[in-house]
Amino acid sequence: MTQPPTPTDSASSASQREAPGSPDAKQIEAIVQSAVQEISHIATLPEVTMKIIQLVEDPDSTANDLNKVISNDPALGARILKVVNSAFYGLPGQIGSINRAIVLLGLNAVKNIAIAASLAKLFRGGKIAENFDARDLWSHSIACASGTRLLAKHAGLGLPDEAFLAGLIHNIGIMVEIQARRPKFVEVMEKLAKEPETTLRQAEEEILGANHEQFGTALCKLWKFPQSFQYVTGFHHDPMDLNEKNRMLTGLVHIADVLAGKMELGFARGVETEEYDPALLLALNITQEHIDDVAKALPEALEETKALFSSV
Repeated sequence: MTQPPTPTDSASSASQREAPGSPDAKQIEAIVQSAVQEISHIATLPEVTMKIIQLVEDPDSTANDLNKVISNDPALGARILKVVNSAFYGLPGQIGSINRAIVLLGLNAVKNIAIAASLAKLFRGGKIAENFDARDLWSHSIACASGTRLLAKHAGLGLPDEAFLAGLIHNIGIMVEIQARRPKFVEVMEKLAKEPETTLRQAEEEILGANHEQFGTALCKLWKFPQSFQYVTGFHHDPMDLNEKNRMLTGLVHIADVLAGKMELGFARGVETEEYDPALLLALNITQEHIDDVAKALPEALEETKALFSSV
């Protein structure tokens, strides 16, 4: 489903409108790269997870190659099997080996589960500011992930693990800010507390010089995530700015993000609207009835998934 970047998708974020060579764009890029390089020394994905990503992106890799890498980390293998054998997938019978999981789900699905299982550790940190707790950001991310996965079924997208992971990482740029620029992030939170009408992106741009979409896109590039995930992190507030060929996954994340915000699930201060764009719903063939169905199923799905991934 990943498409090559098109002219309308080339900016690192939908909110960055300057020409790539302009002074403002260069300054933003320098700010973003500095923070992202710093987070790589603070908190990153485990080395084995990075190896899994590289391996699966290599077209010459085999299921046996992936099995060997995961087998070298028994704890990760156990976490993956726990997810595979949960109601999350609902597979018939118990899957007793990573090799069997790879055969049933495919290399890419197992890679996505490994990433999701690893990400939970990055969201730990507790209360960082008076009105921000990292656990609330994790709750919102899990809610968006669960919502995206449920919406993907209605949209006929398939790929439940990809939809889930897309929702899970959409706000990963906030983690860059927390890890690499914590004092300024606290300032952002203080500003939001005093100014209810100010959006998270506006506060970030004023205090940090860039926003979480830009930080998130850069981190996804550093971690060699697929282009589709870079679109999710960079355009989840404005999916209609993407070329229609690249809009599906990001659009579903946007709808799930708005829904999670309306339901006040976790940290929702980053959600900028309570309205669903009719043009986006039409483009994705999602109806209000679909959204209502997801809203009904979301609380139970959220509790199951949160318990599963928060304890892996």
